[in-house]
Amino acid sequence: MNRRHPWIFSGAVKEVRGNPAAGRTVDILDAGGTWIASGAYSPHSQIRVRIWSFLQDEAIGPEFFRERLEQAISLRKDLLEGKETTACRLVNAESDGLPGLITDRYGDFVVCQFLSAGAEFFKGEIVNSLAGITRARGIYERSDTDSRTLEGLEPRSGTILGEEPPELIEINEHGLHFLVDIRKGHKTGFYLDQRENRLAVAGFSRDAEVLNCFSYTGGFALAAIKGGAARVTNVESSPEALAIGLRNAEINNMDQKFLCLEDDVFMVLRGMRDADRKFDLIILDPPKFAASAKQVPRASRGYKDINLLAFKLLKPGGTLFTFSCSGHVPPDLFQKIVADAALDAGREARIIRYLSQSSDHPVALVFPEGHYLKGLIIRVG
Repeated sequence: MNRRHPWIFSGAVKEVRGNPAAGRTVDILDAGGTWIASGAYSPHSQIRVRIWSFLQDEAIGPEFFRERLEQAISLRKDLLEGKETTACRLVNAESDGLPGLITDRYGDFVVCQFLSAGAEFFKGEIVNSLAGITRARGIYERSDTDSRTLEGLEPRSGTILGEEPPELIEINEHGLHFLVDIRKGHKTGFYLDQRENRLAVAGFSRDAEVLNCFSYTGGFALAAIKGGAARVTNVESSPEALAIGLRNAEINNMDQKFLCLEDDVFMVLRGMRDADRKFDLIILDPPKFAASAKQVPRASRGYKDINLLAFKLLKPGGTLFTFSCSGHVPPDLFQKIVADAALDAGREARIIRYLSQSSDHPVALVFPEGHYLKGLIIRVG
């Protein structure tokens, strides 16, 4: 605890005095009885306590949450007031001092995920403060992730304050328009953490034949076309995501260069390899392959498979953008997996840039677990 990490695991708890309910604020004492911190108690989770504060005189209540929310949102002031985008992350959980709380803004609407017992317990105070700070037309809940189950919480979603959001919300990013489904889309509707990486893709796309794998609603594809790509082939297994992607291409007048393949990426890559297809630029942005440490070996095989196939599909001098959003796969392991894939493909390859999550997804120095998104830009010989 001297390092101020925001989690206390069940194995580190010697004694629980009384019978605190899930989400209740408890005091944490060291072996000698000295006060260390206050946090939210979660009897069902391996993370038994998530720290709210290391200040003994700081009361955990409405004023605490209002101040923490104001601090987090003020750190995004330049992004919120600028012309770069109309969507960004407002609160990034532990890294913003609010464990278990994710808050994203899409235009005039705010989307929240309450992923821990403590965030759920103080949901009312959090929502009321957010409404006052953001002046959003509506606040929508997307607490429908598996992590809620680990906290002993039921999944929930729906409007919790203000107006019901439209079926699709239009946002702007770097001059592009995107339609976002905050009700059913991945995460809270859009991959806000890839904003800066989409801009990077545009810089490598001039006249390129592009293959965009796990394309979702076409974020990387439209960035590539804006950067001058000759054509982008998008591979995605979800017909709903592809349909929104095509609409995004249409509203940006890019549909002539936007091709869709509704299929399994692994199968498509193997078929293209067998057909000797070649591309100038390939983007691999798969979903989380490892949700736990036990799944890392299997995830590693998946990452190697798709990267091996991608290396075989790249033209000489081609570029690979490859990502992992699995927090349990550390950066050094991911780089090794990709290096092994290049070796097995018989390709000479060099990393020309390391990528990570966008600046509105900060990583607290005391919470390295907050660094989950890893990316490499690789040039092949």
